[in-house]
Amino acid sequence: MAGIIDVLLARRSVPAAMLEEPGPDAAQLQKILTAGARVPDHGKLAPWRFIVFQGDTRISFGKVLADIVLKKNPDAADKQLEDERQRFARAPLVLGIISSPVEHPKVPEWEQVLSAGAACQNILIASNGLGFAAQWLTQWPAFDKDVADALNLGESDKIAGFIYIGTARNSFEDRRRPELDEITEYWTG
Repeated sequence: MAGIIDVLLARRSVPAAMLEEPGPDAAQLQKILTAGARVPDHGKLAPWRFIVFQGDTRISFGKVLADIVLKKNPDAADKQLEDERQRFARAPLVLGIISSPVEHPKVPEWEQVLSAGAACQNILIASNGLGFAAQWLTQWPAFDKDVADALNLGESDKIAGFIYIGTARNSFEDRRRPELDEITEYWTG
């Protein structure tokens, strides 16, 4: 168990633009997705699902993003459109985590949304534990109706995030973390 604590205490995001090959192989991806599905899930509803973008699908989805930008902004600069085409190519693997809450008499929607967030965190931890770097991003595609339609999302579905996974191009210093006494209270009644 010491290894788990070490991974948790060392976890940090690495910018998607700083990720490169290799990414997870098929067996590692299965472990990452399995870890993502091993989260608290009141009612066993699995109120989330995963979309895998790897290989050429990263580029084809980038074309979808560029088309959406161009539709909304016909004067978009060529560089902006190229950036969108390359958005998912920044890492060898991108996972879309979809929060899919369902009506349930005993499980509030908020708990289901939190479960999707926990799936994102488990994916980050599993990726780090397997020696990869990762970054959880939303950015505009996570909030765009046309992107949701392109991914065939349901009415109550929301994109919890896109997790970029690969190998860090460089080593990174950790950022300042909050002091525990600044964020912790002990309730005394």
